[in-house]
Parts: sequence; structure tokens; C-alpha cells
Amino acid sequence: MAYLDRVLQPGEKVLVRGRLHWFMFLAPITLLVVGAVIAVAGYIVFLQPAPAPHPKLALVAYGLGGLVALFGLFHLLGRFMTRATTEFAVTDHRVVVKRGFIARHTIEMNLDKVESVDVDQSVLGRIFNFGAVTIHGVGARWDPIGGIAEPLRFRNAITTRSPVAA
Repeated sequence: MAYLDRVLQPGEKVLVRGRLHWFMFLAPITLLVVGAVIAVAGYIVFLQPAPAPHPKLALVAYGLGGLVALFGLFHLLGRFMTRATTEFAVTDHRVVVKRGFIARHTIEMNLDKVESVDVDQSVLGRIFNFGAVTIHGVGARWDPIGGIAEPLRFRNAITTRSPVAA
């Protein structure tokens, strides 16, 4: 059961659930590909029937490619864990952000306390539809929620909801 489902108040409805964008996996996947390319290049350059094969240099290339790929794999697993343990939601009463599995960090703000919501998107963020959402409340400002998919939809769920009508 998701954290949000456990903390919903009676009669409270979820309007929008947010998630981290898939773009966060691009760097670790790139490392995996670079590791594989290094290993294949080591085979092609050092073991192909040339004037004299260099098996020791091929082993060095395999080792380097393996280390780069291993680092990419651990980075990818960390990103999967981050995405799986992060929840964002807008209900008809509040905004909820939860991060972490063992060490959990949660932030909640009632919708009637929200003053404004900022959305920051880079060029890649505009192309792939991800960005950072910053919520300004009465006397408080949240840290930006970075890497969120569909940030304008998330912002609109916060700003178009009238807390008085709830």
C-alpha cells in the first residue's frame, strides 16, 4: 500500500499523483552503454587478427568497460529505488510529498495555505515534459520538487483547486 493511501483522511480524494520522470535514468543507462562500448572496442582493437594481438590490453579494456558498466548499474539501481520510494500528490485538501524508504521525509501543505506555485523547466525539460515545482505557502517555501513528470499538470491541480469550495 502506498504511503499516500495510508494517510488519506476520510472523504479526501486524490486529484493528481505525480512521479519522477523517466529522464532520470538517462545518465546511468549512458554509463552502461559506454562500458559496453569500451569492452567491444577493446575486443576489436586488441584481439582482432592484426599484426600481433594484444590480449593484455584487451583485458584492461574489458576491466575498464566492466567497471564503468558496474558503476552505471549501481547508479541505475539507485535511481530505480529513488523513483519507487518517492510519491507526490495533490488531494482536494492538501499537497503531499514523500521521499525515502528507510529514512522517510514527508512534507504536507494544506491547499488553503498555498500562495503560489513556480514551475522551472530547462529546454530538455520542455521537450520531454519534466521540471521542478516549487510551492510557496503562507510563511513557508518548499524546496523544489525536481525531476517531476508533467509539472504543469501538477501545478494546475494545486492552483485551480479552490480550497473554499472543498
